[in-house]
Parts: sequence; structure tokens; C-alpha cells
Amino acid sequence: MESISPEFALSLLNQDADRIKMLIRNQKNSLCISQCKAFEEVVDTQMYGFSRQVTFAVRLGMISKDDGHQLMSDLEQELNRLYTEVYAETQENNEQGKEV
Repeated sequence: MESISPEFALSLLNQDADRIKMLIRNQKNSLCISQCKAFEEVVDTQMYGFSRQVTFAVRLGMISKDDGHQLMSDLEQELNRLYTEVYAETQENNEQGKEV
């Protein structure tokens, strides 16, 4: 049986995290984040699935617990940053609409 290196496992998890970040960024462009409850459910599902992948990799000893926490933390920070940006843009647009 061929073994999988920790570096390869970490690389695959990083690719999955990048895919989720891209999904979020693409929706930000259409401002769906602030208006679509279905999008929030998709993000929650993606985040949950990713957390299960990370937990599985940690349990198998493919990545360290610290690496797993870092992967989740980075993804959560990116999501929070994007939500903050969208909220600020929405507030700014609302303020501009009131001034007109």
C-alpha cells in the first residue's frame, strides 16, 4: 500500500480551502452574500465539510493538529473579512441612497 505524505495531504486541504474561498469571492462580486440566505447555507455546508476533512486528516496523522487549526482559522478569517467588506459596502450604498 502506498502512503500519502503529510505535505500532499496538506496540499489537498489547501486546494479545498482555496476552492471555498473562490466560491465566496465569486458570490461577493454579485453581492449575493448580503442578500441570499441560501448562499449562507452553502457556505455553512462547505465549511462543515471542510472541517470534517481536516479532522479526518488530523486523526489519521496526515497533518498536525496545529496545521488543522491553522487551515480552519485562515478560512474563517477570509470569510469574516469578506462578510465585513460586503457589510461595509452595503452600509455605504445605503448611506449614499439616503443622501440623494
